[in-house]
Amino acid sequence: MIRRSALAAALMSLVLFSSAQAQQQTWEEFLEGVRAEASAAGISEATLAAALNGLQPIPRVIEFDQRQPEGTVTFDEYMKSRVPAELVTTAQQRFAEHEPLLVAIADHYGLDPEFIVALWGLETRFGSYTGGFNVIASVATLAWDERRSAFFREELMNALRILDEGHIALSRMMGSWAGAMGQSQFMPSSFATFAVDWDLDGRRDIWGTKGDVFASAANYLSRSGWRAGLPWGGPVALPAGFDTSLEGNRTTMPLADWLDLGVTWLGQGPEVAWDEEASLVMPGGEDGPAWLVFENYRTILKWNRSDYFAMSVVTLADAIAGR
Repeated sequence: MIRRSALAAALMSLVLFSSAQAQQQTWEEFLEGVRAEASAAGISEATLAAALNGLQPIPRVIEFDQRQPEGTVTFDEYMKSRVPAELVTTAQQRFAEHEPLLVAIADHYGLDPEFIVALWGLETRFGSYTGGFNVIASVATLAWDERRSAFFREELMNALRILDEGHIALSRMMGSWAGAMGQSQFMPSSFATFAVDWDLDGRRDIWGTKGDVFASAANYLSRSGWRAGLPWGGPVALPAGFDTSLEGNRTTMPLADWLDLGVTWLGQGPEVAWDEEASLVMPGGEDGPAWLVFENYRTILKWNRSDYFAMSVVTLADAIAGR
C-alpha cells in the first residue's frame, strides 16, 4: 500500500509538472534559447555542451518550489532544532581547529570570526551536507518554469559562467534544489559578487577550500554593511503596556530613545553609543523574548531575511565566543 501510494504521488507530480509546462515553450526550445544567450555572453561551446547536452528538467524541484508550508514552526522550536547543544560543541571545536585562518580572514574583512563559523555551521553543518541536486539542472528547471523565470535564468547564466571559468567541475557542482551551492550555500549570483579566491590558486572554491569558504562568507558580510566592533545587540525587557507596534527591523531609532521608552537591557548591555540606531525584534511574538539589535544584525538579514535565521546565527556566534 505504501509503495502504491508513493507511486501514485510520483505520477501525480509528473502529471502536474507536465501540465504546468504545456502552455509555454518546450524544454528543447528553452535550452536552445539558453545556448544562444550564453554563447553571446562569451561562454564557450565546450562548457555549454558539457552542461546542457542531455539535460532534463527535474519535476521534484518544481514540487519543492510550489510546496506550501504545512504548519508553523514556533521560534522556540526553531531555535532548539537549529542550535542544539551538539552543534555548539562542534562549532567551538571547528573554531579552534581553524582559528589562525579564521582570525586572518576576519581581520582582513573587519569582522568577528565566530560569525563566519556560525554561518558555516548553520548552512551546511560545517560542509558535511551541501545539497544533492545538480545545480545546472535545478536552476534550469526553475528558469523554464514561468513563475520566477527571469530570476532563475540569470542564476543559470551565472552558474554556466562559473563552470566556464573553471572554479568547479560539473560533476561537483551540487547544491540545494534552488541552486544554493557549496559550504556557504551561495546562489550563483552571490558567488559572482562575493566569492573569494583566498589561496590564490585561480579558483573560487566554496565547495572544498576552507580559505575560500571562510573568505567568501566574510566578504559577503563586509560588503553588505558589517561594521567592525559593533555588537549585534542583546536581550531586553519591555515595560508594561509597551507599544509593540514598534517591533520590527523597519523601525529604527537611537538607542537612547528606546531606553527613554522604558526598554531595559537584561543583564550587562552591549557597549554602544547612545545615538546608535537600533530596532526591537520579537521573533516569538508579543509574548516571547525581545531583543534590541543594531546594524550588524540587520546585515545578517541580507544573507537570509528571516529573524529566526538571524537569531540562530547570533546565538551560535555568541556561544562560540563564550559570550
